[in-house]
Amino acid sequence: MVPQFNLNTQSEEPLYRQLYGQIKAAILNEGLARGERLPPTRELAGSLGLNRTTVAAAYELLESEGLILGQVGRGSFVQGAPEKPNGLDWRALLGEEEEAIPAPTGARISFAASVPSEALFPLEEFRATCREVIESGAAAQILQYGPSMGYGPLRRYLLEQARGCGDAGPDDDILITSGCQQAFDLTQRVLASRGETVLLEDPVLLTMRNVFTRGGARVVGIPVGDAGIDVEAMGRLVERERPRLMLLTPNFQNPTGTTLAESARKEALSIARRAGVVTVENDTYGALRYRGTAAPTLKSLDSSGDTILLNSFSKIAFPGLRVGWAIGPRYFIERLAEAKQARDRHSDQLSQAVLLRFAESGRLAAHQKQMLERGGERLTACLEACARELPAGSRYTRPEGGMNVWVTLPEPLQASEMADRALREGVSFLPGKFFAVSRPQPHSLRLSFAGLEPEQILAGIAMLGRIFKSELERAGSRREEPAAALV
Repeated sequence: MVPQFNLNTQSEEPLYRQLYGQIKAAILNEGLARGERLPPTRELAGSLGLNRTTVAAAYELLESEGLILGQVGRGSFVQGAPEKPNGLDWRALLGEEEEAIPAPTGARISFAASVPSEALFPLEEFRATCREVIESGAAAQILQYGPSMGYGPLRRYLLEQARGCGDAGPDDDILITSGCQQAFDLTQRVLASRGETVLLEDPVLLTMRNVFTRGGARVVGIPVGDAGIDVEAMGRLVERERPRLMLLTPNFQNPTGTTLAESARKEALSIARRAGVVTVENDTYGALRYRGTAAPTLKSLDSSGDTILLNSFSKIAFPGLRVGWAIGPRYFIERLAEAKQARDRHSDQLSQAVLLRFAESGRLAAHQKQMLERGGERLTACLEACARELPAGSRYTRPEGGMNVWVTLPEPLQASEMADRALREGVSFLPGKFFAVSRPQPHSLRLSFAGLEPEQILAGIAMLGRIFKSELERAGSRREEPAAALV
């Protein structure tokens, strides 16, 4: 028998996740027997007052875990918990799974993923590049095991480029990593593997936060405002918390899109230097400037040469090739390479060779030029739509590049509740709770615009504006209801 479901519309947890959790609990507790047929999505949605897509999303999660099985034309049937009478209890053994960003289902327009547009990938040029590498005399060597530090020709190319613009000094070296994400992970292993305190921007990308918390580091958030991190607050935190390192994204920070002014960069470096704090700079978005003037990197401003610079090809070329790098003092890079060798020996050499050829041929520069032109159009559409469609009292950042805009809704709107309702209308975004470090972000959300066409951005934000305004009006009418008389 299908149990009674108790869904809380005031909870930050989306309704489809609540429904999924309650059905899952009923299956695991045998309240729903193996072979029992679940109500059709339309029927259950009607009985609970939900949109059909909400129920469909819950069923999809259940089916992905093997708890139910959908049969075309017949419906969805309970499979029950997987039977492993002689196996290990992996849930008890491993404990609760790490919080992860959900993959919204059923969205026609998704602002949830901060990714470049696949429509802009120059596939013919990429295919030509691959042919040139594979047909070259170095192909056999490229397909052999390589050095942990990375493909030599690519390392030399990137280091030369970095020295040319002041992002690397004579005592610096470079390590090729499997995307910038691995650079975060290796940095944690080398610098913060014994419970050290790490300062991160707040809000910050969840995967970055999880890298350090998973490794046992104590994470503290530096407040981020409309102009990037609050440098005065950072100074107080450095004095009070005595961190081992701080990780900053001064250009088009994810999720806020904010950029730190040059004067603030210098002050942040000065504070870190006086306190002996290692500064790690994530500059993966720096090349995506659509307008305005770029400020120097922290690395180039640091006369001590101690700042560690992380970057990758993921935002300006092809994310799927997973090629990033770290530049820093030679001794640190050697230690980073030792940690990498223990993890995966070396990054994929074919991807490295292809990206090197793509850059040296001039194709990367041509692709980046188009990315900046189209990215500027997408950013303009996003900012214009926010100005026109969001309800009065909303605040949003106004970046000059990058992939994201950070929106703060007027109270009492809760971003998690709005995400669930928006998903039912075919639009998705990520609520602020997925980026919080030390401060809750209940009214905020990230709009990632780079992977969408301008007309999709305009239509999506128009839909969000209608949802936010109607909910704000409904909340206002509830506040205006007369209080019950006391008798």
